Amino acid sequence: MSPRPGLLADNTLRLAVEGYGWLPNLRRRQQAEVVQTRLLGQPAVALRGPEAARFFYDEEHVRRHGAIPGPVQDTLFGRRAVHTLDGADHRHRKAIFTSLLTPDAITTLQGYAGTAWDETVDRWPSWQPVVLFEEVSRVLTRAVCRWVGVPVAEPEVAPLAADMVALVDGFGSLGPRHWRARQARGRRERWLAELVEQVRQGRRAVDAGSAFEVITHYRGADGEQLDPRLAAVEILNLVRPTVAVCWFVSFAAHALHRWPDLRERLRSGSSEYVTAFGHEVRRFYPFAPFVAGHAVRDLSWRDVPIPAGSLVMLDLYGQNHDPQLWPDPYVFDPERFLGREIGAFELVPQGGGDPRTGHRCPGETTTVALLDVLASRLAELDYQVPEQDLRISLSRVPTRPRSGFVLVRG
Repeated sequence: MSPRPGLLADNTLRLAVEGYGWLPNLRRRQQAEVVQTRLLGQPAVALRGPEAARFFYDEEHVRRHGAIPGPVQDTLFGRRAVHTLDGADHRHRKAIFTSLLTPDAITTLQGYAGTAWDETVDRWPSWQPVVLFEEVSRVLTRAVCRWVGVPVAEPEVAPLAADMVALVDGFGSLGPRHWRARQARGRRERWLAELVEQVRQGRRAVDAGSAFEVITHYRGADGEQLDPRLAAVEILNLVRPTVAVCWFVSFAAHALHRWPDLRERLRSGSSEYVTAFGHEVRRFYPFAPFVAGHAVRDLSWRDVPIPAGSLVMLDLYGQNHDPQLWPDPYVFDPERFLGREIGAFELVPQGGGDPRTGHRCPGETTTVALLDVLASRLAELDYQVPEQDLRISLSRVPTRPRSGFVLVRG
């Protein structure tokens, strides 16, 4: 039996303690598929499954405006970012990203990432340990800045990569990680806003058609240019999620170490298998625990009432480990994705639905492409894994191997 709304306890502290396991644990405690709770003082309901995802991403049911907490805007997305919009305003600004992330553009970015990886690995000293997570963050920073058109000299790559990692690493924490993220965001928004003003005033040239140029001169539905700080926010919303692929590459390394038979299969496998491996990395390993919005009006889901204005959550981690969708969900098995077309509301590590019209991350295709090229190169690399702490804590959001995955090139 579902708990009565008046008896619901606030679960904010439990979320902070349990992390990715919070909603699955709550579902087990309530013995219900639809979870009712309170979060940050608000009544909340959590759903999972393809039909629930379809329900969640219907803008007649759930709106995102006002649902993203201020601390997440101040770290991960930025204030007034595209993620905070709904309806026509959301579709109009999101068209920037979908117009830029074409198949040809993603192929170009893949090439830049592959080149940056090869150049970086050539500089690694033999038999000296390197931290893969940090190295890949710098590889991706070089690649995406070249692709976006952000001018970054080589000495600036490492601090910029560290700031992009901080933006992601701090969104799920209210402690030191959060404050590092806020500082990084302020620093990088100011830097990019100044570059935007220089371009608009003709004091700096950028490549015609580059992402930087497109965002700098973009006009919203009202015909006005974005103010320089908001343009900086949206430029970061191309750079930051690309650098965040270092999480998935580190998880890929963890999988290859834990299940070494996959290494040879990845080396000799078809492109279909390489992509299937990447999908399984994104399904199996935790990244975002859930996404949330507010109920537009009084709703119900499977006979559970959802009052207007209450928080509606889609349990991403729970759905990606739902045995009804994924048999043996805690077994790492890339073959589950071979010969299978993935529904838009099934695999949801970065949300569900159509990225062209809804709130699904438009960079998900980019994530898959970058993981393809970097996981393949990782499998081909001759390296050893020294003793280290490779545990992945489910209470830490976002999580990663504690050591960052240290390797020694042979």
